[in-house]
Amino acid sequence: MNAEPSGVLTRNHVTLSGDESARPMIFAHGYGTSQRMWRLVAPLFASDHRVALFDHVGSGESDRDAYERSKYDSLHGYADDLLEIIRTLDLHDVVYVGHSVGAMIGVIAAIAEPERFGALVLVGPSPRYINDTGYVGGFESGDVDALLDSLDANYLGWASAMAPVFMGNAERPELAAELNESFANADPVVAEHFARVTFLSDHRHDVGELSVPTLIVNSADDLVAPVVVGEYLRDTIPGSTLVVLADGGHYLHLSNPAALHATIRGYLHDTTP
Repeated sequence: MNAEPSGVLTRNHVTLSGDESARPMIFAHGYGTSQRMWRLVAPLFASDHRVALFDHVGSGESDRDAYERSKYDSLHGYADDLLEIIRTLDLHDVVYVGHSVGAMIGVIAAIAEPERFGALVLVGPSPRYINDTGYVGGFESGDVDALLDSLDANYLGWASAMAPVFMGNAERPELAAELNESFANADPVVAEHFARVTFLSDHRHDVGELSVPTLIVNSADDLVAPVVVGEYLRDTIPGSTLVVLADGGHYLHLSNPAALHATIRGYLHDTTP
């Protein structure tokens, strides 16, 4: 049985702004963060869109009591939540902007109910993080195993060590400090499980089924989702567009928000009838 509408919105801490009659945009965060990470980009669309932000269950200000390990043992559980939010708000022609694993959650949802979506914007996406025969994901299997073992052994120590690596932008240490704080505020049990679901996922078989117009945005210096992954997605998702920004690392919405905003604006302008 589906949750009551107010329960759905509370569960995922959905926040709304902008013109209720305008085209809807939904912003989704990635691993270990929250909707707060979109604060430099999402408000820039509120003048001409209905903007919705939310927290994945177990993250941010979501209802952490709603976290069920069995449901969220794959990204499909998170995609089901996204679709439930969209149905509750009765949204159509949605522009979905997802970061990192949030991007792949949007892909899964848009394949399930493409009629709800008008465009996808995938920021730093990856269908598989681990290298495979004929595929470069950016990480060797042993590297991911070591990363997950380190996370399990000492989550706060892992967060402190990995935040600067994931963020990049070494000349701006305040960005890594914010990411570290976000990691540290997460529930360690949820964070450990979500990390395994994220880094061990393989959705290469899904992306070719996507029929919604799609923009892929990569940074040239992203160590988590390198440009070669963006190129793979461009070549696999029918009719998709890839834009590579010169710098910014994996968290473009924090490190280079003006360029990301302009890139999304340009794509929507060029593709909206």
